[in-house]
Amino acid sequence: MTRYVGAIDQGTTSTRFMVFDHAGREVARHQLEHRQILPRAGWVEHDPVEIYARTCETIEGALANAGLAARDLAAVGVTNQRETTVVWNPRTGEPLYNAIVWQDTRTDRIMNRLEQEGAGDAIRRKAGLPPATYFSAGKLRWILENVEGVRAAAERGEAIFGNIDTWLIWNLTGGTRGGTHVTDVTNASRTMLMNLETLEWDEELLALFHVPRRMLPSIRPSSDSNFYGKTRTDGPFKGELPLCADLGDQQAATVGQVCFSPGEAKNTYGTGNFMLLNTGAEIVPSNAGLLTTVCYRLGAARAVYALEGSVAVTGSAVQWLRDQLGVIRQAGEVEALANTVADNGGVYFVPAFSGLYAPHWRSDARGCIVGLSRFNDKGHLARATLEAICYQTRDVLDAMVEDSGVRLEVLKVDGGATANDTLMQLQADILGVPVVRPVVAETTALGAAYGAGLAVGFWKDVEETRRNWQAGKRWEPRWGADEREAGHAGWRKAIERTLNWVEVS
Repeated sequence: MTRYVGAIDQGTTSTRFMVFDHAGREVARHQLEHRQILPRAGWVEHDPVEIYARTCETIEGALANAGLAARDLAAVGVTNQRETTVVWNPRTGEPLYNAIVWQDTRTDRIMNRLEQEGAGDAIRRKAGLPPATYFSAGKLRWILENVEGVRAAAERGEAIFGNIDTWLIWNLTGGTRGGTHVTDVTNASRTMLMNLETLEWDEELLALFHVPRRMLPSIRPSSDSNFYGKTRTDGPFKGELPLCADLGDQQAATVGQVCFSPGEAKNTYGTGNFMLLNTGAEIVPSNAGLLTTVCYRLGAARAVYALEGSVAVTGSAVQWLRDQLGVIRQAGEVEALANTVADNGGVYFVPAFSGLYAPHWRSDARGCIVGLSRFNDKGHLARATLEAICYQTRDVLDAMVEDSGVRLEVLKVDGGATANDTLMQLQADILGVPVVRPVVAETTALGAAYGAGLAVGFWKDVEETRRNWQAGKRWEPRWGADEREAGHAGWRKAIERTLNWVEVS
């Protein structure tokens, strides 16, 4: 009897495999980190082979720990770090370059040149995205133009492209022995190559980035009863399972938070922060620096769209305190350190390591710490790091209100950093609205599981998944309006100090 559904959650710093029951409760989990490759300033890469190996290890580990086998699972879904770009040879399975990660800024000149040439308007109109280093198309163009032999290989059909979801699905469904080369509408909407209205690759956009169409995967629904393929019997599952859901991580979290109605929103706290607002079947262009993106498409139903505010560096700022500065030994120590001080002591930290994303979109910005005096200590820096996460979220929420006219009564939150109670209280204080974390905070994996389960009838409809959602903890704002606005004014001054730091031509 198939009692459970599995979900691969491949993130920026780690990969996990999780198993859920019909009530949406976690049954099993195994998680492993992978290397962050930093060849030079602004460059961020991953080894795709290592990521697939970690994926296999997490699947095998979770199943072994829980005493489960493939026969216990009804289906499997995939969710992934979006925009991270892989090019590989489909005949050998070998990547032709490291995966270029979404945080990477090496394409800033490509993007700036497109904007100067007037292509930005077409990209915004068709793809719903600004010409920014964040997205896949510029990374793919860079590989085609800078890695010897790749363009010629692409013309011969010996180089294909995908984001991490496509790479994993191709390997899990057979690899060089007939692996399926697919992506879904949510991941395709992050490439700058898909037309939001047609949900197909767009010839004008392909021409702007000089991308051969034959490199691209086919675009499928996020939850597909026709399956993308079945897992190979000699793979990590040791059996055939329908692989039938694929969502970019933030769209998966929106599904996991059961934000199925227009006007419902969630905010995920991970390596970066990502707020999505469901806008239904309507494509809502942003005038305030947000992204228009596909939220999900379930089977043959119409696609659902969203407004998104993407912040590049939030949880990874805590990792920076740990790995680069040695201020803390474990990420979880930041909360206790921040609580050694009553406030930020006048210190603001803007972690614009990859420039500023929504709503500013300034690739010329770089990180800064301002307001320091001899009075300040590492507790103030830890506190400023947590506040930076919250202030960046406020900037996004303000833009979302401006674009949509919807004022949130409550913010649903998820992701690993929501375990930090101090961070969540600061978020409620800085926003001035209650913050609610569900019982299952790892909603990214849960959303992929929901997509897979809906495709095979494990859950009969989205209303059945809604009944699984339960509030775990709620934080009410404690700051008064004056304290809130004074804090935000300091943050805005700090943002100004980050600008025009890097020459982009």
